[in-house]
Amino acid sequence: MPLTDDVKVISVDDHIVEPPHVWQGRLPERYREDAPHIIEDPDTHDQVWVWEGRRYPLVLMGSPKTRVFTNGGGADELRTHRYDGVVPGVYDAKARVAAMDEDGIHAQVNFPTFPRFAGTLFLQAQDKELAHLIVKAYNDWLIDDWCATAPDRFIASILLPLWDPQASAAEIRRCRDKGALSISFPENPAPLGLPSYWTRNWDPVFDAAIETGMPLSMHIGTSGGLPHPAPESSENVEISLCGLNSMETMADLVFSGILQRFPNIKIALSEGGAGWVPYIVERMQYTWERTRMEVDRSVSPRELYDRHFWTCFISDDVGITLRHDIGIKKLMFETDYPHNDTNWPDSRKVLAKMLADVPDDEARRIAELNARELYNFWS
Repeated sequence: MPLTDDVKVISVDDHIVEPPHVWQGRLPERYREDAPHIIEDPDTHDQVWVWEGRRYPLVLMGSPKTRVFTNGGGADELRTHRYDGVVPGVYDAKARVAAMDEDGIHAQVNFPTFPRFAGTLFLQAQDKELAHLIVKAYNDWLIDDWCATAPDRFIASILLPLWDPQASAAEIRRCRDKGALSISFPENPAPLGLPSYWTRNWDPVFDAAIETGMPLSMHIGTSGGLPHPAPESSENVEISLCGLNSMETMADLVFSGILQRFPNIKIALSEGGAGWVPYIVERMQYTWERTRMEVDRSVSPRELYDRHFWTCFISDDVGITLRHDIGIKKLMFETDYPHNDTNWPDSRKVLAKMLADVPDDEARRIAELNARELYNFWS
């Protein structure tokens, strides 16, 4: 087995369900009522977030092993709307470390739940000043509370006030000084009503990311959804097609021109898998070589992929088989704790099985070193 005990497996995509106290004591007094807080619905007995007077369900998605089932664990219990419906590792940092130890995982990059993966919920704000303070408070909680519980076990991935690129750039610099190592960012801003990657809108963000050395971690579905072929299509279809979301992101960025302007930007495609990479790189290269339409000829799509993108997988035997076509230095592992895709508490065992025929040096690179290098995480 190539995954020896000294390999410290790093997962680059996991999730936090924010505990009720995240924004308590971190905002000015005048915003106490409007800041996000948890109440219990007297009719349904569900716990809900309230923000600016609006209610948002407390949705805690889990696997059969991270959910606390009360009615036998049927399909209707894939989600719960109460903290007591999931194991404590979902929302408590100390319990998360214990869950990671049980899973054989050394460190994690965590994405939020209530704010949505890159804080896109706060685009709905009526009061953008309050929303900006909420974003900063979340980042302070993430760095000073959650990650500080075990600094050698968590990689802080921050949120940005996406409606203001200059303020976003300032927040990147502020949080890097506090120890942040990643930026959670939309994989496609356009469906959110934000300027696309084809504009100059995001230049301040890319400048700050390069200056601080922080990668943009782009989680599938951040822009609002996954491929949904028909009104009747179930979530099983969406999850099966999640790689299409990352393919779309890569192609859009490659041809947008933004990567040519920012040759040092680093992009992590989170939860998109990896086995599809050789095909889309070949297809982009073919299109670039043959197109009669205006296109930047200075750098080829294949070079842009090699220079800018990293991928990750939960279970991807095809990706492991094609690892040299993908790039050994481009593959990372994720556990997706606590969602339904997670193999917790057996993630390390599942990874070891996938890497059983992979040489030791390549296995260590996939399981640990690529993530350390990308996120500059050496704890």
